[in-house]
This record gives sequence, structure tokens and C-alpha cells, in this order.
Amino acid sequence: MTMTTVGIDLAKNVFQLHGVDQHGKTVLKKKLKRHQLSTFFANVEPCLIGMEACSGAHFWARTLGNLGHTVKLMAPQFVKPYVKTNKNDAADAEAICEAVTRPNMRFVSIKSPDQQALLSLHRARPVLSKPKLHKSTKSGDC
Repeated sequence: MTMTTVGIDLAKNVFQLHGVDQHGKTVLKKKLKRHQLSTFFANVEPCLIGMEACSGAHFWARTLGNLGHTVKLMAPQFVKPYVKTNKNDAADAEAICEAVTRPNMRFVSIKSPDQQALLSLHRARPVLSKPKLHKSTKSGDC
């Protein structure tokens, strides 16, 4: 089994994997729990891995990249056209695997933990700096 490309659908506890060889033939359809993912990819030859971009995807991209794999993140709206059947984790993993190989696909850069922390600060700032609306007190209330 020589996988060249793997699509991973990330979830809270169980990840769905879909792998293909150099001819595009499916060689892997697998469910892995969160704690099994690193071990699995540590024992696999380096390959191209695609994931939908989210905050957790950046962590996994850094982890799998350190194991020698090439990891590419894509915005979910660019993966959606490649879903062939009903929406489920296995179909999403297959669509991700297909989308990552497209030559005109736009990818998201992998962010460091410091970059992610700064982004969360920038997103929280407008929420925290909004003026608070106080309920007006009726006359006579103190």
C-alpha cells in the first residue's frame, strides 16, 4: 500500500481518513481516534495530507508536518464542490483528498501557536470593547 495523498476529516474525537495511491485508486478508508492519529502517521511513508482549515487543523498540520508529511489546509467552501454523496465524515474525507490534488486550489497558510493566539486576541477585542448597554431605570427606582 503506497499512499500518496490522504484527506482527513477532523472532528472532536474520531477522524475519518481517505487515502489514494499515485493512480488515484483508493487504498485507505479508516476511522481513527484522536490519540491514534500521530502514531498512525508516524508509521506511514511521507505523503500529501489535506485538511479543511480550522483552529484544530493548524495544530494537526504542525504535528504531521514535523513527521515529514506535506500538509495543506483548504477553506471548507472550496472543498464542498468535491463532495459526491450525502454529507458524512467519510464523504468529506474523500472530497478533501480529491480537492487537495487540484492544481488551482487555494490553500491556507499553516499558522504557528503565536499567530493563532494573536488572531484570537484580534477577534476578541471588538467583543470586549463594545459599550455595554445598561437598562434604564424607571423614575423613582434607586
